[in-house]
Amino acid sequence: MQFIKTAVAAALATLAFSASAMTPIQDAELSTVSGQDGVSIAANLNIKIDSFTYTDTDALDANGLGGGSVSFNGIKVNGLIAANIDILSKASFLQAAGAAGVTNPGTFYNPATGGDVVQIAIPQSVVADGHYLNVSVDAIKMGNNAASFGSVAMNQIDMRGTTVWIFAH
Repeated sequence: MQFIKTAVAAALATLAFSASAMTPIQDAELSTVSGQDGVSIAANLNIKIDSFTYTDTDALDANGLGGGSVSFNGIKVNGLIAANIDILSKASFLQAAGAAGVTNPGTFYNPATGGDVVQIAIPQSVVADGHYLNVSVDAIKMGNNAASFGSVAMNQIDMRGTTVWIFAH
């Protein structure tokens, strides 16, 4: 009985090795091969930004007004984001843009001479549904003042269904 088990295991192992052997393929044969296209990206974001500062460089007027700055301190972005990346032909892009409600793509893409377009799409349904992006700012300060106007938070930012197109021009 042990001999039969060993023989069967050896036969199965031989089949597995022969099934995964790589064989050369000619260009003519390769042109008929098709496969899955596109790339998917998923990220669990945990971004921290110490501060974002806007500075008005206007000179002070006669009343001492003008210039100054406002800073947003302790900025955090976290949550799940997933995206699919595909290459669209001109015809596929124009169809997708129309379906998305773009009435005149000619304002940013030349329909006559434009080429392929990279499409980045956030799917309608992601694996961890309900884990959306959150953005918070710990403090909002004016100038060099230590006092804060308070904090800001944007929670459960749902970007599902968003599509971004990238192309050369």
